[in-house]
Amino acid sequence: MKKLMLTNEAVARGAYEAGVKVISSYPGTPSTEITEFAAGYKEMYVEWAPNEKVATEVAVGASAAGVRSMCCMKHVGVNVAADPLFTAAYTGVNGGMVLVVADDPAMHSSQNEQDSRFYARSAHVPMLEPADSAEAKLYLKRAFDLSEEYDTPVMLRLTTRSAHAQSYVELEDRVELDPKPFVKDVSKWVMMPAAARGRHVWVEEREKRLKDAELNEFYRVETRSKKTGIVTLGAVYQYVKEATDASIFKVGMVYPLPVEAIRKFSESVDELIVCEELEPFIENQLKANGIKCRGKDIFGLQGEFSTAFVREKLYGIKAPVPETDVPARPPVMCAGCPHRGVFYVLNKLKLNVCGDIGCYTLGANPPLSALDLCVCMGASIGMAHGFDKADSPLKRKTVAVIGDSTFIHSGITNVVNQVYNKGTSTTIILDNSITGMTGHQDNPATGKRITGEATAKLDLVKLCQAIGVKSVRVVDAYDLGEVEKVVKEEIAKESVSVIIARRPCALLTKSYPPAFSIDSEKCIKCRSCLRIGCPAIEFIGGKVRINKELCVGCGVCKQLCRFDAIKEGR
Repeated sequence: MKKLMLTNEAVARGAYEAGVKVISSYPGTPSTEITEFAAGYKEMYVEWAPNEKVATEVAVGASAAGVRSMCCMKHVGVNVAADPLFTAAYTGVNGGMVLVVADDPAMHSSQNEQDSRFYARSAHVPMLEPADSAEAKLYLKRAFDLSEEYDTPVMLRLTTRSAHAQSYVELEDRVELDPKPFVKDVSKWVMMPAAARGRHVWVEEREKRLKDAELNEFYRVETRSKKTGIVTLGAVYQYVKEATDASIFKVGMVYPLPVEAIRKFSESVDELIVCEELEPFIENQLKANGIKCRGKDIFGLQGEFSTAFVREKLYGIKAPVPETDVPARPPVMCAGCPHRGVFYVLNKLKLNVCGDIGCYTLGANPPLSALDLCVCMGASIGMAHGFDKADSPLKRKTVAVIGDSTFIHSGITNVVNQVYNKGTSTTIILDNSITGMTGHQDNPATGKRITGEATAKLDLVKLCQAIGVKSVRVVDAYDLGEVEKVVKEEIAKESVSVIIARRPCALLTKSYPPAFSIDSEKCIKCRSCLRIGCPAIEFIGGKVRINKELCVGCGVCKQLCRFDAIKEGR
């Protein structure tokens, strides 16, 4: 039976069919749906881990225990997972282990545009990259076979476009596998220096075997015009096929690259071009092996490709630009978002705000303009501590803001560092009771697992107290007066403090209080209510109005009106 599937769904299906037993992941667009779809298969144990490092370590442990395991993440998550990944490349596997990574060319939902192919090369592990949903399922299943055959973790790479594309997938039965016994072997499993030196030699030998194999099931040649030959992969293969009449060498195993097969292909065409997004990963390897080619001088290093882009760069044919009067629509926090009021207060107090990764990153945009730094998950607290220890003039005016899920991901150790090193900065945990930006995934502070099953609920107040924070305050994120009062009190203290601004994400429930409205007789059009940037408050035709279809009745705007012109109800 065939089914139209999102590629992320096809990866989950491939794990099911391959007999995978354990999946541990951390949500991150564009990879999130893989684990969510996988949770629908009761034959597999699936979990959200606190971060990607933990997820990878769980997968390593399950593999050592003799079952097939998988962990999934977005590209920046591999930075967090790199520690166990690099050493797991030395230990090898027992049951097959696959790490699925989804890169984000053009940074649709990411803070950088890194290329995960370099991780495979640096860690000396194979990497496969499918071009559609059917290939994703096939490649994932073969990745487990390769993992066990070559005793190695294997990486499967997607990109935003390939992860979210759809094509037909042939459904097959699950293969049930008996766990392999764990055999104690210090030289294989315990990576202290003496054992690791031997395993490094073994890793290099394994990589040579993979290179020598040049597994032709993962590449194919499509002969068309002999004038130009294009080496490409993944989603870009689809664009090249549509945009050109060139002969194509489609790469499926990104690392190790089938260099000799590409060399043979290059000899059959007049000119060889490499068409790949982001870094010249393939291009540089071909040039290093004496294969003449072009690539990045044509396509550049940034952003994602498209059929129109490839056609323009190769043939100078520009796609017509449709005339439109549609104004730009920058992303904004939702109506009723509990982060909005906190950022309003921070802006009002003219504080220096170290931000983090999540919905609240949008607090950097006008009119809130309340976020000054943002680097990576958990960094807000470390950066605030850095201002503190640098004895910056902004020291007493600097706070860190971080979400509840992100705090658990990598913020806790930063607070431990603050307390241990006698810091004095204040952290505001924006607790919206969910992992918001990636689509409402549960986390250890929600009291629910990925399946909705009830579990232990992490108490953020007790956690902060347990790691030595003397002052932990909980405020209502909708109460602007309380938020302002507590922030002023906490930043004045000469010790580490934590404020937990608590209100559930506005999208978690549809049972909203009555919407607010404007009393036109009292409104003097001062537009103070517009300063919170709520999409439900509109200024049209010289008048302020509240869109009742968007308003969720949070009441934050009412607190800003000095003339009592905002009232509850229609």
